[in-house]
Amino acid sequence: MRLGRYLSTDVLGHTLAVSAVLLAIILTGRFVKYLAEAASGKLAAEILLPVMFFRLPGFLELLLPLGLFIGILMAYGRLYVESEMVVLSACGIGPAKLARFTLAPALLVMLVVAGLALFLTPQGAARTEALLSDPRALQGLQLLAAGRFQSRDDDGTVSYAASIDPEAGELEQVFLYAPDRDARDSGVASVTVARRGLVVRDAPSGTRFLELSSGYRFTGQPGRADFDVISFDRFGQRLPDDPSVARGEPVDARPTLQLLDSGQLDDRAALHWRLSLVLMVPVVALLALALSKTNHRRGRYVKLAPALLLHLAYLLLLSSSRTRIAEGDAPVGQMWAIHLLFFGLALLLLFAPGAWQRLRKR
Repeated sequence: MRLGRYLSTDVLGHTLAVSAVLLAIILTGRFVKYLAEAASGKLAAEILLPVMFFRLPGFLELLLPLGLFIGILMAYGRLYVESEMVVLSACGIGPAKLARFTLAPALLVMLVVAGLALFLTPQGAARTEALLSDPRALQGLQLLAAGRFQSRDDDGTVSYAASIDPEAGELEQVFLYAPDRDARDSGVASVTVARRGLVVRDAPSGTRFLELSSGYRFTGQPGRADFDVISFDRFGQRLPDDPSVARGEPVDARPTLQLLDSGQLDDRAALHWRLSLVLMVPVVALLALALSKTNHRRGRYVKLAPALLLHLAYLLLLSSSRTRIAEGDAPVGQMWAIHLLFFGLALLLLFAPGAWQRLRKR
């Protein structure tokens, strides 16, 4: 039907335009955060673009439903302002037919979100985690910045490496200064110098270590002569965990099929969250259709702010429900009850005004 194609094309056009703008804003903000991490030495500069690329599906799975929601509001709001909806209503196009026309592009967006949420986003999260777990990409002590002294604000550690092999991640002429955490008030500190160093990761535990070779370790209080001097051929020092803003939850990197076979609470919560993102698309489409009603006096943007607040409340309730399910404080059905609540609200806003008018005529 020509009318259906016309409405679908208009809605999809607005959806793509809005989603592109939102994606540009999100990517810009994220890139600034990652760039700040790279500048401070917490993240290797060469993995910035790959991390952004692998996180892209995770951004899109949230932006596309919002883009569809705003796209329907703008597309149908224009039709109401220009009195085209009045003509359609006179031709017998009521809310039910408009809902069917609206669900056609919503179904397409729903399929795209399903592919993102169930498959591409977990794969991207796993690839991101693999990049950030590479010792050459995430340094912990900021050791992989050659030729300059670097200090950590949390524990006062100062590090220096004269040169670095970027391929192997090997450090030459390493210097480490670290105050004693248990005797910080006494001024006791340790200085370690070594010819070579290498950041390694223990596979079973995931703990990172700085492995030094051919060096000395001096421990004592500055200004006193009673220093302990230890020479070593090989010395390992545990690196503290320094999570990056680019990291996500570990469960987000697990494949959907693995979540299906798991009985853990966080896995179940993550699975139903992914399914909720898919189911959310037709619900927000019906909500947007109901909220798009306006006239030329009020304009097409009059309901945009309250509609966005309603969409935000929907998303926040789902996110809060996921957290409660993962902590064991709520059943899985709570998340589906939220969908039913907003679906019922959409039907009420869409059909109740017309039903009330018909009852009054009787």
